[in-house]
Amino acid sequence: MQLSGSITALATPFDAARELDLDAWHRLLAMQLERGTQGLVVAGSTGEAAALYDAEYDLLLRSAVEFVAGRVPVLAGTGHSNTAKTVEQTRRAAALGADAALVVTPPYVRPTQAGLVAHYRAIADDGALPVVLYNVPPRTGGDMLPETVAELAGHPRIVAIKEARSEPERMQALLELQDRDFSVLSGDDPTACRAMLAGARGVISVASNVVPAAFRLLCNLALAGKAEQAGAWDARLQGLYAFLGVEPNPTPVKALLTLQGIGHDLRLPLQALSERHRDAATTMLATIRAIEDECRNSLAA
Repeated sequence: MQLSGSITALATPFDAARELDLDAWHRLLAMQLERGTQGLVVAGSTGEAAALYDAEYDLLLRSAVEFVAGRVPVLAGTGHSNTAKTVEQTRRAAALGADAALVVTPPYVRPTQAGLVAHYRAIADDGALPVVLYNVPPRTGGDMLPETVAELAGHPRIVAIKEARSEPERMQALLELQDRDFSVLSGDDPTACRAMLAGARGVISVASNVVPAAFRLLCNLALAGKAEQAGAWDARLQGLYAFLGVEPNPTPVKALLTLQGIGHDLRLPLQALSERHRDAATTMLATIRAIEDECRNSLAA
């Protein structure tokens, strides 16, 4: 498996009672596919995985796999703080039809680098699914270093890394490990264009929940080495990137989805977007609708 292009880390729509909204879920999936998204992540951190019950996880993943019907890869978030639980969840995702597992570094427990190697090798050796490493230090409290990734990249069941650190030096160190069987994907929307122009094969994005056509076009241009055109589109998306950071993810992106009629709320301890940012959300919605219309026309041309 070689993952590439625009991959969306899907938000999970809830209704006003904070229950799963499957109708909204299907509309979100349809929008992603219609506008060119090249892969989907179910129940990652943007999908509020920590707030999902097992039955809800199963329902979301099974329904996504059925809806997508093989048109794009479906990745399942399976990472836990415990290795045995991660192995179990990865087997669960495989049984539900996922194509790969997105496995975040174990949150909160802060293992050593040797512990990370042992953790990921145990998951990959189990063989349930191809594994995508995921490094996001602000959320987990630990940082998987490039030399650790180098120890893992040669494993036949470890196929990619989602790197959320933004420093160009970190991306360059990882790109030196990329080959036919191991892909480097950006996990940071504001620097994804730069990463792809440097050689990364794609992005696992939060922003593409609301601008899937724009991210498909951005990826197409960046991966083709069209730096000036890609940079111009990326510049137009900087306001969106900034808005998505005004409160913890996925609060801002779910506010924009709610304004589009896709879902209503988050689960505690996350709360709806603060009142002081709601006018900005309404303004941002108008901006991204205009961008999406332009990008859809460009992709269709």
